[in-house]
Amino acid sequence: MPEQHETKTLLIASYLEPEHVERIRQVDQRLDVIYEPDLLRPPRYPADHVGEPVARSAAQEARWRSLLATAEILFDFDHTHREDLPEVAPNVRWVQATSAGIGQFVARMGYAERMPATLFTTASGVHAAPLAEFCLMSILNHYRGLRHLQACQQRHHWERFATTDLQGKTVAIIGLGRIGGEVARLCQAFGMTVIGVRNTLSPVAHVDQLHPPEELHRVLPQAGVVIMIAPHTPQTERMLGAAEFAAMPDGALFINIGRGSTVDEDALIAALQSGKLGGAALDVFAEEPLPASSPLWGMPNVLVSPHSASTSDRENERITDLFCDNLRRYLDGRPLRNVLDVERLY
Repeated sequence: MPEQHETKTLLIASYLEPEHVERIRQVDQRLDVIYEPDLLRPPRYPADHVGEPVARSAAQEARWRSLLATAEILFDFDHTHREDLPEVAPNVRWVQATSAGIGQFVARMGYAERMPATLFTTASGVHAAPLAEFCLMSILNHYRGLRHLQACQQRHHWERFATTDLQGKTVAIIGLGRIGGEVARLCQAFGMTVIGVRNTLSPVAHVDQLHPPEELHRVLPQAGVVIMIAPHTPQTERMLGAAEFAAMPDGALFINIGRGSTVDEDALIAALQSGKLGGAALDVFAEEPLPASSPLWGMPNVLVSPHSASTSDRENERITDLFCDNLRRYLDGRPLRNVLDVERLY
């Protein structure tokens, strides 16, 4: 952690709206906040932290490398120097990510070994509200017949029908971090019974039952809706396969907002094609972008989201709130929020 009165060079490495940059500058006079948007990839949509690839001129690249070389704090990973970040930014001691699921990326880049003096903090919690709303949208779509209504409207067809409501239905949430907690809150508000699966069994608000992962096969037969939110770790890779889909009730809805690698996608497709699963809402896939040849595109009971369920036009505001709080902690020598455990990968 820094000395109390040293000036700290902070480089913003992805596009951020000027009002949020100013909020960061106002945190403390000890911060030298550098933001040069002309050197960054322009965003393609609100809260795009990767940006449209644009080649820098030689002079621009030299300028950017000089900024990286002096930075102690990075707001976001530099997506133009992912492979050689430890070499071009040797003085970085803390990177605040704009994503929650950075564990596999940090491991793949070898940052923990190549940047042993650097802390990595995630954006955990920032995306809880939009992801939980995506889950509720998908559940309501499934049970309240939105696709049927849209099809009838397109045909100008009037015929009354009945659906079912959420009250008394059971949802199983695999992975009960901040996102899972918010999903549980919304589901319980609709009268659903909530079962959670997580490694630690300390009580969680709005969750009626808690089970460890070893009891997954006891949980799945109870749940008309199964939501996968677990991070990608060696323990969760392909955690859900043919046996798990077979254990779910006939016609169950499956939602994945975690990582595509936690699911055997071929087994998922087979369960959908056979009618075992009644539908799926998928924001993540084994391969992204989802190949045009994937059968998932053409299934009428599948909602394909291009890894965008978490994205909101309010995202940068929330990330800046988190970052400013962490900046005060960093400058005061206090523990940071959302520090990545590089062993557990979350």
